[in-house]
Amino acid sequence: MSKPLFLGVDVGTFETKACLCDAAGRIVASAARKHEMSVPRSGWAEHRPIEDWWDGFTEVASKALAQSGAAPSRVEAVAVSAIGPCMLPVDGEANPLSNAVLYGVDTRASKEIEELSNGIGETRILEFNGNALTSQSVGPKILWLRKNRPEIFRQARKIVTSTTFLVHKLTGRFVVDHYTAANFTPLYNSATNSWDDSLCRDIVDLDRLPELGWSNEIAGGITPQAARATGLAEGTPVTVGTIDAAAEAVSVGAINPGDIMVMYGSTMFFVTVADEWKPDERLWYSPWLFPGRHASLAGLATSGTLTHWFRDTFAPELDRDTAFPILAKEAAASPPGARGITVLPYFSGERTPLHDPSAKGCIFGLNLTHTRADLYRAFLEGISYGTRHVFETFEDIGSAPKRLLAVGGGTKNDIWLQAVSDISGYDQILREITVGASYGDAFLAAMATEAAEPGDLDRWNREAGIVRARPADVYERGYSVFRDLYRNTKDLMRRA
Repeated sequence: MSKPLFLGVDVGTFETKACLCDAAGRIVASAARKHEMSVPRSGWAEHRPIEDWWDGFTEVASKALAQSGAAPSRVEAVAVSAIGPCMLPVDGEANPLSNAVLYGVDTRASKEIEELSNGIGETRILEFNGNALTSQSVGPKILWLRKNRPEIFRQARKIVTSTTFLVHKLTGRFVVDHYTAANFTPLYNSATNSWDDSLCRDIVDLDRLPELGWSNEIAGGITPQAARATGLAEGTPVTVGTIDAAAEAVSVGAINPGDIMVMYGSTMFFVTVADEWKPDERLWYSPWLFPGRHASLAGLATSGTLTHWFRDTFAPELDRDTAFPILAKEAAASPPGARGITVLPYFSGERTPLHDPSAKGCIFGLNLTHTRADLYRAFLEGISYGTRHVFETFEDIGSAPKRLLAVGGGTKNDIWLQAVSDISGYDQILREITVGASYGDAFLAAMATEAAEPGDLDRWNREAGIVRARPADVYERGYSVFRDLYRNTKDLMRRA
């Protein structure tokens, strides 16, 4: 009898990845495809659903299957994750009616957030959903669509997010997991785990939203059309799916209360698992992937995206594929504290814990002796100061980290990793396999078919090392400047 395989596919901000694993967690094959994020105007961030999401999925899935040499029938289940929460209107045939409006980096719905917050009441929203209305919320973006693109809104049979779109392309079913749905504030009731428009009936009819499910449930089987497009066998089970950050957390074992996943990606994202609901307006809340668990979430607006911007702006002469190791080597020659430079990494506003779409990036403390090396270190340290701010917020609500699990492409940058530990004072655990969300998806696919249990992840992905914190006075001073710099300039930022 052929041994079973499990396929995980993740669609990120800049890349789609596939990971094909066996029942022991060994990676049999993998594939990747790059794409771009469109910024048509300041404060907007978009993807093309067909070109960036579906074409990426079909390419990496078929490549991974071909690379493995395995018969399609050996794939026992498929799990999908993707960036989120996104907002995408589709017609009755699930054809996109516009580009997809991305997660919290897209701040176009600021007026709608203010309108809903004032009309409903911030306290009422927080008690109902567990989240304040922020740029991460889908509800205000649907309202923005209704007000600013009424023709598209009228044509939309469904308003979906990225995973819903992909799972529908695979199975023909519109479904979304509870973890993602909680970001549709104020349309999700976290006490009942259901869609609920009792706070506001002027956003969208609830029957235009996807069905709800849990991430370890099966949504349906691969359709004949999807089988032809992907090379997968018709009828192969597909899970409900989830947001990439949740799958990333699973990939490194952030499953038990007190575990915190620190994702070094296009944005720094944080998931802390808890056994009780702890709503706080500075953070986000979601039911965790499985019933009976909860998650407090946080995310910086620009992190890996900011390093890409730095590379393209300050090192255009370097080859794009080899620039980051060179920049990291340069930054290592600059001392901790970057010789007095402080960077506010708010180049797309800021998400948690500030929730300030008007926040601006800032490079403070420059003089004529500074070099590109100092600047790059300061950018990494600025992101790390923002990370400490998040950890302090977790501490404030009684969810202090017990175990930090680092994952994502940024973990290859030793300067960045060490700066986060040194500035925050927390050690970070690294795993042997750092593929990220697509690996977590493969594990979720195995769970959905009862080929794995949550505790099996430590067997799938073993500990590879620990980044030890080395606190320094220079970082205490730098963090104080970092916090004061925002406080003292935020009014100017709104006027800029």
